[in-house]
Amino acid sequence: MDKNIILLEEAIKKGPGLETFPCPFDAKTAKTGVIRIVFPEFTCVCPRTGYPDFAKITLCYLPNKLCLELKSWKLYLNAFRMTGAFHEAITAHLFDTLNRTLAPQWLLVVGDFFPRGNVDTTVVFETPGKKRPVGADLLIEQPLPQCRSFTV
Repeated sequence: MDKNIILLEEAIKKGPGLETFPCPFDAKTAKTGVIRIVFPEFTCVCPRTGYPDFAKITLCYLPNKLCLELKSWKLYLNAFRMTGAFHEAITAHLFDTLNRTLAPQWLLVVGDFFPRGNVDTTVVFETPGKKRPVGADLLIEQPLPQCRSFTV
């Protein structure tokens, strides 16, 4: 493995923090106001080979009291550039971190990783046991396979 690659556990300790601001509307009463943030240029590296992995990270959430400050989110995600982690671990980490930081009423994180070696991976974490809020289904894109298929 490349000496410049940092494993996920180390990157978490050294990386930038996330910033928040007070939610400007009463989402708890309204039960609406879902926010979607799409980051189409996420990169990390495979912890086994050191090859680059590219993904689109989509975040949808219904705030409680806090909203995510976008520049801090961008810097946070960019910090994973030389981090060696499996797709499942990265997506789970983002979901857990956002849950702890924002304490949203509802949260969905999708890691849609681009194919490498003709393997297409999409990892989804959603708040369990909660009904999707009004408007969420309008914002959630159906991930489509990005690999080429050959039909005979």
